[in-house]
Amino acid sequence: MSINTGHGLPFLPGNTFRDLTKSAFHRAQTLDFKNGYAQPRRPAVGIGQEPLLSVNISHSERNQLITDIPNLTYGTDRSHLPLEFIPAHAAYDKKVLRFYGYFRQEVLHSRDEHFRIRPVVFYYHLEDDSICVTEPPVENSGIPQGKLIKRQRLSKSPRGDLYHWKDLNVGMDINLFGEAYRITHCDPFTQDFMESQGIVLNEFESIPSDPYTTRRAHNQQTHITPFDHNHQLERFLALDRQVLRFFALWDDSDSLYGEKRPVTLHYYLVDDSVEICEHHEANSGRDPFPVLLRRQKIPKHIKPTCEPFPSCVLEVSPHDVKEFFCPQDFRVGEEVNLMGRRFLLYDCDDFTHKYYQHHYPDIPIRPFTVDTRTQQDIKRVIPPYNGFGSLEDSLQNCLSLIPQPPKKDVIKLLENDHKVLRYAARLDSQNPLDEGRRFILSFHFADDMISIFEKSTRNSGIIGGKFLEKTRIPKPGSTAEKPEYYQPADLCVGATVEVFGHRFVVTDADRFVLSFLESQSHQTPEHTLSSLRHAADPQQLHPECDEAAVLQQN
Repeated sequence: MSINTGHGLPFLPGNTFRDLTKSAFHRAQTLDFKNGYAQPRRPAVGIGQEPLLSVNISHSERNQLITDIPNLTYGTDRSHLPLEFIPAHAAYDKKVLRFYGYFRQEVLHSRDEHFRIRPVVFYYHLEDDSICVTEPPVENSGIPQGKLIKRQRLSKSPRGDLYHWKDLNVGMDINLFGEAYRITHCDPFTQDFMESQGIVLNEFESIPSDPYTTRRAHNQQTHITPFDHNHQLERFLALDRQVLRFFALWDDSDSLYGEKRPVTLHYYLVDDSVEICEHHEANSGRDPFPVLLRRQKIPKHIKPTCEPFPSCVLEVSPHDVKEFFCPQDFRVGEEVNLMGRRFLLYDCDDFTHKYYQHHYPDIPIRPFTVDTRTQQDIKRVIPPYNGFGSLEDSLQNCLSLIPQPPKKDVIKLLENDHKVLRYAARLDSQNPLDEGRRFILSFHFADDMISIFEKSTRNSGIIGGKFLEKTRIPKPGSTAEKPEYYQPADLCVGATVEVFGHRFVVTDADRFVLSFLESQSHQTPEHTLSSLRHAADPQQLHPECDEAAVLQQN
C-alpha cells in the first residue's frame, strides 16, 4: 500500500486531497515546430545549471539520440508492416477457369434414341466466384442450345454453401439445378492455376459420343447436283438485269378503226420472258396504260392435244407448251407474231446489237426508219361567222372547249386611254323619215372601237340616245379568217361607213380629230387630211359634238 506522503494518509479513495495552492494543471509540451518540422523541445535551463551546448554533440548523434529514445523507453518494436492489400476484383480480373464436361439427357417416346450426350463448358470467374454453363451449338440439332445457366454463384448443398474453385476437379460430378454434370477435362490455364494452388487434378476423361448423332452421320446421304448450263441460279447470277430492247410497230390495221402504233419490246434473258410497253403521245385520246403485255413467257408452239380446246378459255401450263420464244426468234427488220398480234421490229438499242453480234453472228440486223406518228396532223377549220356576238368572241368558241376572253393590247390601252375621235354623220336611207336624223360617231383609239350616239330632234317622233355600243366594226367584204376593221384613216369627210346593215355618211369632225391625225401623218392618207381641212365651217360641229358627248356619258 502506498502512502500519501503529503498528508501521511494511505493513498486510497477518500484519503487524497487536492492541492489548493496548485494553479497550473496543463501538461508540459515536449514538441516544438521549426520551419514546419516537429522537433523535441529542449528542457529549460534553471538557475545555477550549466546550459547544454549544441557544439558538445554532433548532428548525427543528436538524430540518433532522438530515434533511440522510444527504443530505450519501450523496447524494440518486433511487429512488421502488413503487406499491400489487393482486392479480388483487381487480382483476378479477367481470369477464368474453363472446364469441359457433359450431361446425359433421357429421351422418351422415341425408338431411334433413348438418351443424348450433350457436351457443355463450365466457366468459373475468379473475381466473384460465379459460374456460367454453356453448350456449344450443333448444326441441325433441333435443340435450343447456347447458354444453359447464366453467370451466377451456385449453391452446392441445401444449406446454401456456394461452390468454390477448390471444390472443382476433373473426373467429378456436380449437381446444378437438379441436373448432374460430369467434368471431364480443362484447359492448360486452369490446370496451371489449380496446380499452383496445391490441388492435384485427376486423370482427364473423354466425352462419350452421342449414339444418335453417330448413327445419323453414317446414314446421311449426299446428293451432288449435276452441272447444267440452264440452271436457274447460274442464269440469275450471270444474266440478271440483262434485257434485250427492240423498237417495234404494232400493225392493228385489220381491226375496226385500227392503225399502226409504236411499242417497245423487252426480252429478259434471265427467264426468257417478254414485256411489251406502248408509247403514249399527248392528246392522243387513249388511256395511258403502262404496258400492252405484262412480263411473261410467250409460248411459240403448243402441243397438238391442246389445240382443239377453245383458246379463249385455255389455260396453258408449261407442260402443254412445246417451245417458248427465244432470242433467235426476234430479228430486226422482220415481223413477229406474239399472242395473235403482228409486230414489225425496225430497230434495237446498242446492248441488243452487241449481244447478237457476240452470241448470234449469223443473224443479220437490218434496222430501218418508219413513221411512228399515230395520227396525221389535222388542219383546223374555222366555221363561218354566224353573226352572234363579236368576231373575236365567236372565234374563242372554236379554239378551246372553255372559251377564254380575247387578249387585248394592254400597252395600247394605257397609252391611248381617253383619246376619242368624234365625227358628225347622217343616216343614208331611202326612208323619208330618216332624213333629219343626226348622229355622233365616236372612234375610241385605245381599242379601235366605234360607238354611235343619236341626237334627239324635237317633234321628230324618234327617241335619241345611244344607237350602238362600243364595238369593232368590220369593213364590207372582210372575212372571218382575215377580218379588216375601220380605222381613223378610213373616216374622212364624205366617206360611207356601213354598220351592221346601216349606212352612215361622215359629214364633219371636230378640231381634235384634225390635230391628232396630223400628229399621226405617217399613218394617215393625205386625202383624209385634205377632206378634214376643207370641211366647211368645222367649228359649228363642236357644240353639237360636245353636247352629244355629255349626253353619251350621262
